[in-house]
Parts: sequence; structure tokens; C-alpha cells
Amino acid sequence: MKVLHIITGLGIGGAEQQLRLMLRHLPVQSEVVTLTNPGPVARGIESDGTPVTDLRMAGNRDLGALPRLARHIRRGGYDLVHTHLYRACVYGRIAARLGGVRTVLATEHSLGDTQIEGRPLSAGTRALYLATERLGTATVAVSPSVARRLEAWGVAPSRIQVVPNGIERARFTFDEDARRITRKLLDLPEDAFVVGGVGRLAPGKRFDRLVRAVASVPEARLLLVGEGEERARLLAVARECGAADRVLLAGACEDPPPATSAEPGLPSLLAAMDVFVSTSPDETFGLAVVEALAAGLPALYVACPAVDDLPPDAAPGARRVGEAVPELVSALCGIRDARLARLPQPAAAYRYDIAHSARQLMSLYEQAVHGTPPLAK
Repeated sequence: MKVLHIITGLGIGGAEQQLRLMLRHLPVQSEVVTLTNPGPVARGIESDGTPVTDLRMAGNRDLGALPRLARHIRRGGYDLVHTHLYRACVYGRIAARLGGVRTVLATEHSLGDTQIEGRPLSAGTRALYLATERLGTATVAVSPSVARRLEAWGVAPSRIQVVPNGIERARFTFDEDARRITRKLLDLPEDAFVVGGVGRLAPGKRFDRLVRAVASVPEARLLLVGEGEERARLLAVARECGAADRVLLAGACEDPPPATSAEPGLPSLLAAMDVFVSTSPDETFGLAVVEALAAGLPALYVACPAVDDLPPDAAPGARRVGEAVPELVSALCGIRDARLARLPQPAAAYRYDIAHSARQLMSLYEQAVHGTPPLAK
């Protein structure tokens, strides 16, 4: 089977890195087209052995990209087109039809309650999404929560399939040596209480509240992994709170990192933390929380469908908290005082192993292309 994946961009982001992980586990011949921004994840995908083509789309209204993409599809002889992220889904479904491929799956990675890909939802966004959704074969939701949002938007339930995001679980197993080495590399004292967070430094992630909370916990340090437009503001908040020397912004982390990289990978950065916090109030999955749990960390979260969609005993180290700073401070102080030992990998980490998700997605591919009955969940 030959599959073309179309994605809006390949800078470092959750959907982008999820595509790379999935490609590493799908037993099909794959190629990738990125509409724009062939960033670090594109290089990672190519290093894994999958070719990437940059369509060089100039913007959302670059209609000239449509015939270019259709020609690429027609020349490729693909059995299936799989689209990822809003712009790629809209253009990709249309281009697949024009290019002669009628079997099209689209993964909805980023539909929140009030936003899609960090931008506010609008009537126009919804109308265009629904109009092109009908050109596809099925829509894949990354969680039951996203499936419910798609139904509320107007997508027929019969056209929605749930395939959760996944992690390479074994890579996140806690390593004491990685903790020691990473703390030394980042100049974090061995006995420091380190609060961690992972994600794009964007307003919707509400990391400013985490900065304020950590500033109110004596001697606590904050390790934030990610990059984005809020970086300067977060540093300003840290200075305002008198905690500039206790807040470390480590930058974006390509995961898995290049083989030649001397920088610590995400599992090592998580090993350096004592507790993980996700302050985002609107998530479609919450992959960073799952990765933290797989690393044995207690995890505080404001919103995480990946945990909330499972029985409580599947993630005993996870705890929902309010987004107000005093509540975050109280929760962090409780964990600091408890001095918790590293936790074993919970059932949630096994449930969201990428190999399991890849098998589910491959079953959908077989069903869409050959009419094979879907794999039992």
C-alpha cells in the first residue's frame, strides 16, 4: 500500500511529531507533503527514511497550491491520502479528488472546545471544514473528546473513527543516570525541587500561571520545554515575581532527537523533573501528560482528555487541578512535601503505546482501501 501524508507544516509541534512517530511504525510505503515550513520535523522524517516534499505554499489563500498538489498526487500513484491539520485537510481533500484518489482519511489533531490549532473557532472555519470533510472517506479523532466535538460540529458519527495519539513508551522509562546528567547539563542542583512543563510557549497554554505558581513555592525551580511567541513575556513575568533565577526555558525539543545531537532528548528532560504540570485549559489529547506519566512523574493538569477518557486507576499519578495560581501553589507544595518516589509506568502509558495506535490506523487503511473489516478495539 502506498500512502501520501499531507500536513500544513513540519516545525516542532505535537501533531507534527506525532506524524513522525506514526510513520516509524506503519508497515506501508509512505511519502509526506508539507504545505509550508519544512522545519526540524521534516528533517527527522527524512532521516527515518521517508521522503518529504515542500509544496512552498505562500499562505492560506494561495490557491495555486491546489493544482500543484493535485499533480503531485496524480503522479504518485497513491492508494490513500492522509491529511493532518486544518489547512492540509481542506486543500488535501480537494486535491486528492482532483488527483484521482478517492480514498482519503483526515486526522483531527487540534479541535478544542473554543479553538482549533490555537485560533478561535468561527462559523466560516466550521463551514469550510464541513464542506471539505464530506469529500473524504473518514475523519480520525485523536480522542473520544475530539470525536464528540466533531459530532457537535456536524460531522456524521458514522464517519468518525478514534485512533489515539501515542508514545514510544519504552523510551520514557525513568533513568537515574539521565536525571543526574541532564540536571548537571542544565545547571540544576541535584536536590532541587524541579517543576516541569512541555509545550509551545503560546498564550493558550497559560504558562504564565505556572511561572507565578512556581515563584510562590520556596526554592522550587521551573523547567519549561518549548518555544514560541510568549518566551519574552514569560521571562518578564519571572522577573516581576522575583524568580528569574529559578525559571529555565530550555527551548524546543525535537523528539526523537537527531542521532548527532548532543542536546538531551525529551525523556531525559522529563527525568530531570520532579512533577509535571499542564496549565492549558483546552486540549484535544494531552500527549505531554501521558509522556510525563510514562516517565514516572506525578502530573497535575487542567485539561487532559487522554486521562479523562480512561478509568481513574489507569493513571493514578495524574490529578486534575484548577487553573488558578493559588490552587497550583497548594498542589505543588503538597507534592514537594510528600517527596514522592518515582512511579511505575501506569496502564495509561501502555494504552497509548504508539505501536497499538499504529495497528488501529493500519486497520482503518485496510478497511478504506480493501474493504477489510476493522480491527477490534
